[in-house]
Amino acid sequence: MRWVVGYAPGGGNDIVARLMGQWFSDRLGQTFVIENKPGAATNIAAEFVVNAAPDGYTLLLVGQPNAINATLYETLPFNFIRDIAPVAGIMTVPNVMVVNPSLPANTVAEFIAYAKANPGKVNMASAGNGSAAHLAGELFQSMTGTKMVHVPYRGQAPAIADLLSGQVHVLFATSPASMEFIKTGKLKALAVTTAMRADALPDLPTVGDTVPGYEASAWYGLGAPQKTPAEIIDRLNRETNAGLADAKLKVRLADLGGTLIPGSPADFGKLIAEDTEKWAKVIRSANIKL
Repeated sequence: MRWVVGYAPGGGNDIVARLMGQWFSDRLGQTFVIENKPGAATNIAAEFVVNAAPDGYTLLLVGQPNAINATLYETLPFNFIRDIAPVAGIMTVPNVMVVNPSLPANTVAEFIAYAKANPGKVNMASAGNGSAAHLAGELFQSMTGTKMVHVPYRGQAPAIADLLSGQVHVLFATSPASMEFIKTGKLKALAVTTAMRADALPDLPTVGDTVPGYEASAWYGLGAPQKTPAEIIDRLNRETNAGLADAKLKVRLADLGGTLIPGSPADFGKLIAEDTEKWAKVIRSANIKL
């Protein structure tokens, strides 16, 4: 069996796949290979699985970029909602609204007030045009009436580097990438982007505490080619949920700062559909183009 991951080895998403892959290997007694196919914002990996045999032996690490790409890329050779069958959700991971410590704002409310008093002068970094960080920032602006200058980077690492140096002011960063800088005081965390407070940062409020309805979580799950038989989907779903209930695996996944989301294939399909619709509205409203 192989689990196709649309990211390079070593990142948080890759770690999720490897932890779950080891669980499947031990549980089913089969070799479970993680196959990294980075590129085109996860579209290469998705297309590979779309075209794979629907026999349960080729699976996809599904994530928030897939929901974003469904609208962002106008000429994809596949339809993600139509061509990938949802198998099971694994976890949601909070992004963190972080600012340079020199910015005179210690809460989301203070940040909104500062941004409104300085329209067009607050630089918002992201990991690239159309990235999850970019869309989280666009959603924030649309819901708060603020106007910031988007500064896209080629990845999150250079965005964080310039945030640390004060070249930019705010970033909606992934929690694994920003945690070290938050703990050492090199970055100031204002809030998490999840609907509920994050276990990894329990004292940090949510953006939604100040901006009701705001939510911009990253999430991961398992997908398969659309024509995969229902009995195979159900078996993979049961085994995934069993993994999420395993004490040792729960601890390993919790170390990534996320919240587990066990459930049915329909539950995961609902999450994908709702997130796709939400980000489609943001992309169209902000007129984001690649």
